[in-house]
Amino acid sequence: MSAVSDKVILPELPQIEDRVTFIYIEHAKINRQDSAVTVWDERGTVYIPAAMIGVLFIGPGTDISHRAVELLGDTGTSIVWVGEHGVRQYAHGRSLARSTRYLMKQAELVTNTRTRVAVARKMYQMRFPDEDVTGLTMQQLRAHEGARVRKAYREQAKLTNVKWDKREYDPNNYQGSDPVNQALSAANVALYGVIHSIVVALGLSPGLGFVHTGHDMSFVYDIADLYKAEITIPLAFQVAADYEKGDDVGKITRLKVRDKMVGGKFLMKVVKDLQSLLDVTEDEKITVQPINLWDDKKGLVSYGVNYSEKEEE
Repeated sequence: MSAVSDKVILPELPQIEDRVTFIYIEHAKINRQDSAVTVWDERGTVYIPAAMIGVLFIGPGTDISHRAVELLGDTGTSIVWVGEHGVRQYAHGRSLARSTRYLMKQAELVTNTRTRVAVARKMYQMRFPDEDVTGLTMQQLRAHEGARVRKAYREQAKLTNVKWDKREYDPNNYQGSDPVNQALSAANVALYGVIHSIVVALGLSPGLGFVHTGHDMSFVYDIADLYKAEITIPLAFQVAADYEKGDDVGKITRLKVRDKMVGGKFLMKVVKDLQSLLDVTEDEKITVQPINLWDDKKGLVSYGVNYSEKEEE
């Protein structure tokens, strides 16, 4: 696609699970060349295919051109402007969603007390697969969750031999926390960004939460909480265990979160979990097919295949 081409259309874009989870950029200049964004700093220039990025975190000291934002918007890449160390979200840009099908279903479920509680129970059931939570109230479910998270902190502290007192997070004083709390903050923000990109890519509202409420990211927090004990808590304690004076905890943590999610399996899991929570039927599922090649005889043929003359006969 050239710099003057028409907008990318939805069927040409890679599926959500085929994308890189997230990329964090700071102290650089972001521009566009054809269908790639260019990232320049004192070390040189890197070219990144825009359609393969799930979410782009833009950190301090970063300039981005109008043309780059236009390209990222067309390819459905979520853009999130974050603070130093990536631990504070300031704003985000439009993403892939073009259908309101999932949004209408989410709104229908969240505005009815009975169905809202049912979805909340399903969320808790995912965290307690060996327990029957159908008879528990919301208050009892929250107590169960609090105990589960505290237990996860204690277990990881014991496993990694990291001193643990309590969770402390001050967005205005990131450096004032100890390494494990810094790592937890950085890991959680990275997780929120990835979850946010999936939520809006499916056309859902980040603000219509079933457990959390009153915040424009309530639903993102709902979904992120499903995976913290599996992803961010163990990673944060490991970063703290390996910490040496002078280490950039935020950067190290983000890289570990990225490595944990590489390959697309995590993205696929989140998509499937969201569809399950909202009781999405097979015919309601939104899939985005990869780009095809045009053929004057067959119409469309698969993209990414190394065709030979013999096969074309």
